[in-house]
Amino acid sequence: MDFDLTEEQRMIQDMAYKFASNEFPTYSQECDREEKWPRDLWKKACEAGLVGPVIPEEYGGPGYGFLEAALVTEQLSRVDMGLCLATTATVFGSEHIVLFGAEAQKKKYLPPLVAGEAISAGAFTEPDAGTDVAAGRTKAVKDGNDYVINGTKMFITNGTICDYYVVFCVTNPEAEKRHQRHSLIIVESNLPGVSSTKIRGKMGIRASDTAEVVFEDVRVSQENLVGEEGRGFHQLMHFFDATRTTVAAQGVGVAQGALDRTLRYVQERKTFGQPLASYQGVQFQLAEMATKIELARNITYKAAWYVDQGRTNPSLNAMAKYFAGEMAVWVCDKALQLHGGYGYIDEYDVQRSYRDAKILEIYEGAKEAEKMTISRRLF
Repeated sequence: MDFDLTEEQRMIQDMAYKFASNEFPTYSQECDREEKWPRDLWKKACEAGLVGPVIPEEYGGPGYGFLEAALVTEQLSRVDMGLCLATTATVFGSEHIVLFGAEAQKKKYLPPLVAGEAISAGAFTEPDAGTDVAAGRTKAVKDGNDYVINGTKMFITNGTICDYYVVFCVTNPEAEKRHQRHSLIIVESNLPGVSSTKIRGKMGIRASDTAEVVFEDVRVSQENLVGEEGRGFHQLMHFFDATRTTVAAQGVGVAQGALDRTLRYVQERKTFGQPLASYQGVQFQLAEMATKIELARNITYKAAWYVDQGRTNPSLNAMAKYFAGEMAVWVCDKALQLHGGYGYIDEYDVQRSYRDAKILEIYEGAKEAEKMTISRRLF
Protein backbone atom coordinates (compact mmCIF):
# COMPACT_ATOMS: atom_id res chain seq x y z
CA MET A 1 0.00 0.00 0.00
CA ASP A 2 1.28 3.44 -0.94
CA PHE A 3 -0.26 6.27 1.02
CA ASP A 4 1.85 8.99 -0.59
CA LEU A 5 0.25 11.58 -2.83
CA THR A 6 1.82 12.08 -6.25
CA GLU A 7 3.96 15.14 -6.88
CA GLU A 8 1.13 16.65 -8.95
CA GLN A 9 -1.38 16.04 -6.14
CA ARG A 10 0.93 17.71 -3.62
CA MET A 11 1.25 20.68 -5.97
CA ILE A 12 -2.54 20.93 -6.26
CA GLN A 13 -2.82 20.76 -2.47
CA ASP A 14 -0.19 23.46 -1.97
CA MET A 15 -1.65 25.74 -4.65
CA ALA A 16 -5.15 25.54 -3.12
CA TYR A 17 -3.91 26.36 0.38
CA LYS A 18 -1.78 29.28 -0.83
CA PHE A 19 -4.70 30.68 -2.83
CA ALA A 20 -7.04 30.48 0.17
CA SER A 21 -4.44 31.93 2.57
CA ASN A 22 -3.74 34.87 0.27
CA GLU A 23 -7.25 35.63 -1.00
CA PHE A 24 -9.84 34.51 1.55
CA PRO A 25 -8.98 36.77 4.55
CA THR A 26 -9.97 39.85 2.55
CA TYR A 27 -13.51 38.51 2.12
CA SER A 28 -14.17 36.31 5.16
CA GLN A 29 -15.71 38.68 7.68
CA GLU A 30 -17.62 40.82 5.18
CA CYS A 31 -19.18 37.85 3.39
CA ASP A 32 -20.08 36.17 6.67
CA ARG A 33 -21.60 39.25 8.29
CA GLU A 34 -23.47 40.45 5.19
CA GLU A 35 -24.32 36.99 3.77
CA LYS A 36 -22.67 38.15 0.58
CA TRP A 37 -21.58 35.97 -2.33
CA PRO A 38 -18.14 37.18 -3.64
CA ARG A 39 -18.32 37.18 -7.44
CA ASP A 40 -14.81 38.57 -7.95
CA LEU A 41 -13.30 35.92 -5.65
CA TRP A 42 -15.08 33.23 -7.69
CA LYS A 43 -13.54 34.70 -10.85
CA LYS A 44 -10.08 34.52 -9.27
CA ALA A 45 -10.65 30.89 -8.26
CA CYS A 46 -11.64 30.06 -11.84
CA GLU A 47 -8.49 31.75 -13.17
CA ALA A 48 -6.43 29.74 -10.66
CA GLY A 49 -7.90 26.48 -11.99
CA LEU A 50 -9.61 25.56 -8.71
CA VAL A 51 -13.18 25.41 -10.03
CA GLY A 52 -14.57 22.28 -11.68
CA PRO A 53 -11.65 19.90 -11.02
CA VAL A 54 -13.53 16.82 -12.29
CA ILE A 55 -14.66 18.44 -15.55
CA PRO A 56 -12.76 16.68 -18.36
CA GLU A 57 -10.07 18.49 -20.33
CA GLU A 58 -12.05 18.33 -23.60
CA TYR A 59 -14.65 20.60 -21.96
CA GLY A 60 -12.18 23.10 -20.52
CA GLY A 61 -11.59 21.48 -17.13
CA PRO A 62 -8.39 20.03 -15.65
CA GLY A 63 -9.75 16.48 -15.84
CA TYR A 64 -8.81 15.56 -12.29
CA GLY A 65 -10.48 12.89 -10.18
CA PHE A 66 -12.47 13.09 -6.97
CA LEU A 67 -9.31 12.65 -4.88
CA GLU A 68 -7.89 15.85 -6.35
CA ALA A 69 -11.26 17.53 -5.80
CA ALA A 70 -11.09 16.44 -2.15
CA LEU A 71 -7.56 17.85 -1.81
CA VAL A 72 -8.64 21.24 -3.18
CA THR A 73 -11.77 21.30 -1.02
CA GLU A 74 -9.87 20.36 2.13
CA GLN A 75 -7.29 23.11 1.73
CA LEU A 76 -9.81 25.84 0.88
CA SER A 77 -12.07 24.79 3.77
CA ARG A 78 -9.06 24.87 6.07
CA VAL A 79 -9.04 28.65 5.67
CA ASP A 80 -12.79 29.33 5.24
CA MET A 81 -15.39 26.67 4.46
CA GLY A 82 -18.04 29.20 3.46
CA LEU A 83 -15.75 30.77 0.87
CA CYS A 84 -14.73 27.32 -0.33
CA LEU A 85 -18.39 26.65 -1.14
CA ALA A 86 -18.85 30.13 -2.61
CA THR A 87 -16.11 29.43 -5.15
CA THR A 88 -15.89 25.69 -5.87
CA ALA A 89 -19.56 24.74 -5.38
CA THR A 90 -20.45 26.98 -8.33
CA VAL A 91 -20.32 23.80 -10.45
CA PHE A 92 -22.65 21.86 -8.14
CA GLY A 93 -25.11 19.73 -10.11
CA SER A 94 -23.04 19.81 -13.29
CA GLU A 95 -21.51 16.47 -12.30
CA HIS A 96 -24.73 14.94 -13.65
CA ILE A 97 -23.88 16.32 -17.07
CA VAL A 98 -20.32 14.98 -16.79
CA LEU A 99 -21.57 11.52 -15.77
CA PHE A 100 -24.78 11.15 -17.78
CA GLY A 101 -25.16 14.06 -20.19
CA ALA A 102 -25.28 13.94 -23.97
CA GLU A 103 -22.27 15.20 -25.89
CA ALA A 104 -24.12 18.33 -26.99
CA GLN A 105 -25.03 19.10 -23.35
CA LYS A 106 -21.42 18.69 -22.23
CA LYS A 107 -20.14 21.03 -24.94
CA LYS A 108 -22.76 23.66 -24.14
CA TYR A 109 -22.95 23.65 -20.35
CA LEU A 110 -19.53 22.59 -18.99
CA PRO A 111 -16.88 24.93 -20.50
CA PRO A 112 -18.49 28.17 -19.20
CA LEU A 113 -18.34 26.84 -15.62
CA VAL A 114 -14.57 26.51 -15.68
CA ALA A 115 -14.06 29.79 -17.53
CA GLY A 116 -15.94 31.80 -14.90
CA GLU A 117 -18.76 32.56 -17.33
CA ALA A 118 -21.55 30.47 -15.78
CA ILE A 119 -22.73 28.88 -12.54
CA SER A 120 -24.77 25.72 -12.10
CA ALA A 121 -27.08 24.50 -9.33
CA GLY A 122 -28.56 21.17 -8.36
CA ALA A 123 -32.27 21.59 -7.63
CA PHE A 124 -33.09 18.38 -5.75
CA THR A 125 -34.44 19.13 -2.26
CA GLU A 126 -38.06 20.19 -1.71
CA PRO A 127 -39.86 21.64 1.34
CA ASP A 128 -41.23 18.16 2.16
CA ALA A 129 -38.59 15.99 0.48
CA GLY A 130 -35.06 16.09 1.82
CA THR A 131 -33.60 12.79 2.93
CA ASP A 132 -36.52 11.02 1.24
CA VAL A 133 -35.61 12.48 -2.12
CA ALA A 134 -37.92 10.09 -4.00
CA ALA A 135 -40.83 11.93 -2.39
CA GLY A 136 -40.08 14.96 -4.59
CA ARG A 137 -43.24 16.25 -6.27
CA THR A 138 -41.98 18.80 -8.82
CA LYS A 139 -43.58 17.68 -12.10
CA ALA A 140 -42.36 17.79 -15.68
CA VAL A 141 -45.22 17.06 -18.08
CA LYS A 142 -44.60 16.46 -21.79
CA ASP A 143 -46.23 18.89 -24.20
CA GLY A 144 -45.15 18.50 -27.81
CA ASN A 145 -41.35 18.59 -27.87
CA ASP A 146 -41.14 20.25 -24.46
CA TYR A 147 -41.50 19.56 -20.75
CA VAL A 148 -43.67 21.93 -18.71
CA ILE A 149 -42.30 22.08 -15.16
CA ASN A 150 -44.13 23.07 -11.96
CA GLY A 151 -42.89 22.80 -8.40
CA THR A 152 -40.82 24.28 -5.57
CA LYS A 153 -37.28 23.49 -4.49
CA MET A 154 -35.75 24.43 -1.14
CA PHE A 155 -32.22 25.04 0.21
CA ILE A 156 -30.75 25.26 -3.29
CA THR A 157 -27.06 26.17 -3.36
CA ASN A 158 -26.41 28.98 -5.90
CA GLY A 159 -30.19 29.36 -6.25
CA THR A 160 -30.21 33.12 -6.94
CA ILE A 161 -26.87 33.40 -8.78
CA CYS A 162 -26.85 30.41 -11.14
CA ASP A 163 -27.31 30.33 -14.90
CA TYR A 164 -28.96 26.92 -14.95
CA TYR A 165 -30.35 24.25 -12.66
CA VAL A 166 -30.27 20.48 -12.96
CA VAL A 167 -33.79 19.78 -11.69
CA PHE A 168 -35.09 16.54 -10.17
CA CYS A 169 -38.63 16.11 -11.54
CA VAL A 170 -41.44 13.57 -11.70
CA THR A 171 -41.72 12.57 -15.37
CA ASN A 172 -43.20 9.09 -15.01
CA PRO A 173 -45.85 9.33 -12.28
CA GLU A 174 -47.50 6.05 -13.31
CA ALA A 175 -44.33 3.97 -12.87
CA GLU A 176 -44.92 1.00 -10.59
CA LYS A 177 -41.79 1.66 -8.53
CA ARG A 178 -41.35 5.10 -6.95
CA HIS A 179 -37.63 5.04 -7.81
CA GLN A 180 -38.51 4.97 -11.52
CA ARG A 181 -40.69 8.09 -11.53
CA HIS A 182 -38.08 10.85 -11.67
CA SER A 183 -35.75 12.36 -14.24
CA LEU A 184 -33.12 15.12 -14.31
CA ILE A 185 -33.69 18.11 -16.58
CA ILE A 186 -31.52 21.17 -17.30
CA VAL A 187 -33.46 24.41 -16.77
CA GLU A 188 -31.95 27.83 -17.54
CA SER A 189 -32.56 30.29 -14.74
CA ASN A 190 -33.69 33.12 -17.04
CA LEU A 191 -36.66 31.23 -18.48
CA PRO A 192 -40.17 32.61 -17.91
CA GLY A 193 -41.71 31.12 -14.80
CA VAL A 194 -38.45 30.60 -12.89
CA SER A 195 -38.10 32.63 -9.68
CA SER A 196 -35.76 32.41 -6.70
CA THR A 197 -35.64 33.93 -3.22
CA LYS A 198 -32.45 34.11 -1.19
CA ILE A 199 -32.59 32.40 2.21
CA ARG A 200 -31.08 34.64 4.87
CA GLY A 201 -30.22 34.05 8.51
CA LYS A 202 -28.26 30.84 8.05
CA MET A 203 -26.18 29.72 11.01
CA GLY A 204 -23.08 29.17 8.88
CA ILE A 205 -21.64 29.02 5.33
CA ARG A 206 -23.13 32.48 4.95
CA ALA A 207 -20.94 33.39 1.96
CA SER A 208 -22.60 30.61 -0.04
CA ASP A 209 -25.84 31.51 -1.79
CA THR A 210 -28.86 29.43 -0.71
CA ALA A 211 -32.39 29.90 -2.05
CA GLU A 212 -35.94 28.74 -2.52
CA VAL A 213 -36.65 28.21 -6.22
CA VAL A 214 -40.10 28.09 -7.81
CA PHE A 215 -40.98 26.75 -11.26
CA GLU A 216 -44.34 27.88 -12.65
CA ASP A 217 -45.27 26.49 -16.08
CA VAL A 218 -41.62 26.57 -17.16
CA ARG A 219 -41.26 25.27 -20.69
CA VAL A 220 -38.04 23.37 -21.48
CA SER A 221 -37.04 21.36 -24.55
CA GLN A 222 -36.99 17.60 -24.07
CA GLU A 223 -33.40 17.79 -25.36
CA ASN A 224 -32.54 19.06 -21.87
CA LEU A 225 -33.23 15.66 -20.33
CA VAL A 226 -30.03 14.40 -18.67
CA GLY A 227 -29.47 10.69 -19.20
CA GLU A 228 -32.50 8.40 -19.38
CA GLU A 229 -36.06 9.31 -18.49
CA GLY A 230 -37.16 7.56 -15.32
CA ARG A 231 -33.57 7.02 -14.16
CA GLY A 232 -33.24 10.29 -12.26
CA PHE A 233 -33.28 8.74 -8.79
CA HIS A 234 -30.55 6.25 -9.63
CA GLN A 235 -28.46 8.94 -11.29
CA LEU A 236 -28.87 11.18 -8.25
CA MET A 237 -27.79 8.41 -5.87
CA HIS A 238 -24.69 7.75 -8.00
CA PHE A 239 -23.97 11.49 -7.96
CA PHE A 240 -24.21 11.66 -4.16
CA ASP A 241 -22.08 8.55 -3.74
CA ALA A 242 -19.27 10.42 -5.48
CA THR A 243 -19.76 13.97 -4.16
CA ARG A 244 -20.03 12.87 -0.52
CA THR A 245 -16.27 12.45 -0.63
CA THR A 246 -16.01 16.18 -1.29
CA VAL A 247 -18.30 16.97 1.64
CA ALA A 248 -16.17 14.74 3.84
CA ALA A 249 -13.15 16.76 2.68
CA GLN A 250 -14.91 19.94 3.82
CA GLY A 251 -15.10 18.39 7.29
CA VAL A 252 -11.41 17.49 7.29
CA GLY A 253 -10.47 20.97 6.13
CA VAL A 254 -12.61 23.01 8.51
CA ALA A 255 -11.44 20.86 11.44
CA GLN A 256 -7.78 21.18 10.44
CA GLY A 257 -8.18 24.95 10.20
CA ALA A 258 -9.73 25.07 13.67
CA LEU A 259 -6.84 23.01 15.05
CA ASP A 260 -4.29 25.28 13.30
CA ARG A 261 -5.82 28.35 14.94
CA THR A 262 -6.04 26.68 18.32
CA LEU A 263 -2.40 25.57 18.27
CA ARG A 264 -1.35 29.17 17.68
CA TYR A 265 -3.68 30.51 20.34
CA VAL A 266 -2.74 28.13 23.18
CA GLN A 267 0.94 28.95 22.70
CA GLU A 268 0.29 32.69 22.90
CA ARG A 269 -2.39 32.81 25.62
CA LYS A 270 -1.16 32.66 29.21
CA THR A 271 -3.06 31.73 32.37
CA PHE A 272 -1.54 31.75 35.84
CA GLY A 273 1.76 32.80 34.25
CA GLN A 274 1.95 29.81 31.89
CA PRO A 275 0.97 29.31 28.23
CA LEU A 276 -2.19 27.25 27.85
CA ALA A 277 -0.14 24.81 25.79
CA SER A 278 1.91 23.87 28.85
CA TYR A 279 -1.04 22.19 30.58
CA GLN A 280 -1.39 18.46 30.05
CA GLY A 281 -5.19 18.70 29.94
CA VAL A 282 -4.92 21.05 26.96
CA GLN A 283 -2.28 18.89 25.30
CA PHE A 284 -4.50 15.82 25.57
CA GLN A 285 -7.42 17.65 23.94
CA LEU A 286 -5.17 18.75 21.07
CA ALA A 287 -3.93 15.18 20.66
CA GLU A 288 -7.51 13.89 20.42
CA MET A 289 -8.39 16.58 17.88
CA ALA A 290 -5.37 15.77 15.69
CA THR A 291 -6.08 12.03 15.84
CA LYS A 292 -9.71 12.34 14.79
CA ILE A 293 -8.79 14.66 11.94
CA GLU A 294 -6.21 12.20 10.64
CA LEU A 295 -8.68 9.32 10.84
CA ALA A 296 -11.23 11.32 8.85
CA ARG A 297 -8.60 12.36 6.32
CA ASN A 298 -7.57 8.78 5.66
CA ILE A 299 -11.08 7.44 5.12
CA THR A 300 -11.94 10.45 2.93
CA TYR A 301 -8.92 9.96 0.68
CA LYS A 302 -9.61 6.23 0.47
CA ALA A 303 -13.26 6.76 -0.48
CA ALA A 304 -12.36 9.36 -3.14
CA TRP A 305 -9.62 7.08 -4.53
CA TYR A 306 -12.12 4.23 -4.90
CA VAL A 307 -14.46 6.54 -6.87
CA ASP A 308 -11.62 7.41 -9.24
CA GLN A 309 -10.84 3.72 -9.71
CA GLY A 310 -14.41 3.07 -10.83
CA ARG A 311 -15.04 1.10 -7.66
CA THR A 312 -17.38 3.51 -5.85
CA ASN A 313 -18.26 2.11 -2.43
CA PRO A 314 -21.50 3.71 -1.13
CA SER A 315 -20.93 2.36 2.38
CA LEU A 316 -17.37 3.68 2.59
CA ASN A 317 -18.42 7.07 1.20
CA ALA A 318 -21.24 7.26 3.75
CA MET A 319 -18.75 6.41 6.51
CA ALA A 320 -16.40 9.15 5.33
CA LYS A 321 -19.12 11.80 5.14
CA TYR A 322 -20.76 10.81 8.45
CA PHE A 323 -17.51 10.50 10.40
CA ALA A 324 -15.86 13.62 8.95
CA GLY A 325 -18.95 15.74 9.61
CA GLU A 326 -19.38 14.60 13.18
CA MET A 327 -15.64 14.91 13.77
CA ALA A 328 -15.61 18.47 12.43
CA VAL A 329 -18.40 19.55 14.77
CA TRP A 330 -16.59 17.96 17.72
CA VAL A 331 -13.19 19.45 16.84
CA CYS A 332 -14.57 22.94 16.23
CA ASP A 333 -16.42 22.78 19.55
CA LYS A 334 -13.16 21.89 21.33
CA ALA A 335 -11.31 24.62 19.45
CA LEU A 336 -13.83 27.28 20.46
CA GLN A 337 -13.75 26.09 24.09
CA LEU A 338 -9.97 26.37 24.19
CA HIS A 339 -10.23 29.94 22.88
CA GLY A 340 -12.47 30.80 25.84
CA GLY A 341 -14.41 34.05 25.60
CA TYR A 342 -12.37 35.19 22.62
CA GLY A 343 -13.65 32.26 20.62
CA TYR A 344 -17.20 33.52 21.05
CA ILE A 345 -16.71 36.79 19.16
CA ASP A 346 -16.41 37.18 15.40
CA GLU A 347 -13.02 38.86 15.61
CA TYR A 348 -11.69 35.31 15.92
CA ASP A 349 -12.22 32.99 12.96
CA VAL A 350 -12.75 29.91 15.12
CA GLN A 351 -16.37 30.87 15.82
CA ARG A 352 -17.09 30.90 12.09
CA SER A 353 -15.59 27.43 11.73
CA TYR A 354 -17.82 26.28 14.59
CA ARG A 355 -20.95 27.61 12.86
CA ASP A 356 -19.93 26.33 9.43
CA ALA A 357 -19.18 22.79 10.59
CA LYS A 358 -22.72 21.94 11.69
CA ILE A 359 -24.09 21.86 8.14
CA LEU A 360 -21.83 18.89 7.41
CA GLU A 361 -24.09 16.71 9.55
CA ILE A 362 -27.14 17.86 7.58
CA TYR A 363 -26.66 18.50 3.86
CA GLU A 364 -26.04 15.96 1.09
CA GLY A 365 -27.56 13.36 3.37
CA ALA A 366 -28.08 13.86 7.09
CA LYS A 367 -25.74 11.76 9.22
CA GLU A 368 -28.69 9.55 10.15
CA ALA A 369 -29.18 8.78 6.45
CA GLU A 370 -25.49 7.90 6.14
CA LYS A 371 -25.87 5.47 9.04
CA MET A 372 -28.83 3.88 7.24
CA THR A 373 -26.69 3.39 4.13
CA ILE A 374 -23.93 1.80 6.20
CA SER A 375 -26.16 -0.46 8.28
CA ARG A 376 -28.10 -1.79 5.27
CA ARG A 377 -24.88 -3.01 3.73
CA LEU A 378 -23.80 -4.69 6.96
CA PHE A 379 -26.65 -7.14 6.50
